[in-house]
Amino acid sequence: MADLFIMVLTGIGSLFVLLAAVGLLRMPDLYLRISVSTKAATLGMGLILASAAIHFGEMGVTTRVIAIVFFIFLTAPIGAHLLGRASYLTGVKRWKRTHTDQLEGKYNRRTHRLDS
Repeated sequence: MADLFIMVLTGIGSLFVLLAAVGLLRMPDLYLRISVSTKAATLGMGLILASAAIHFGEMGVTTRVIAIVFFIFLTAPIGAHLLGRASYLTGVKRWKRTHTDQLEGKYNRRTHRLDS
């Protein structure tokens, strides 16, 4: 039963990592690529690591997996946010079909501050 659970978790995790890789190739601009890689790859890595914890079944491995998953879930969205913000503030072009820009007119390039 545990082997089946491990195979399912690993398969679903691998599928999410594959979808993140395909999304990196298929998305038209940097901002959408950041979104795809952050969400899908983070979930995929978490599922694969969870299957490794179940497979080994040792307390030491499980605590390491929990620490790694916590670190990935904490740092991946922060890194993606910083990358997206730096890209926006340096003027990386958006996809031509992107219609909404919530920061338009709020960024002061001289002081590098966002106005509310």
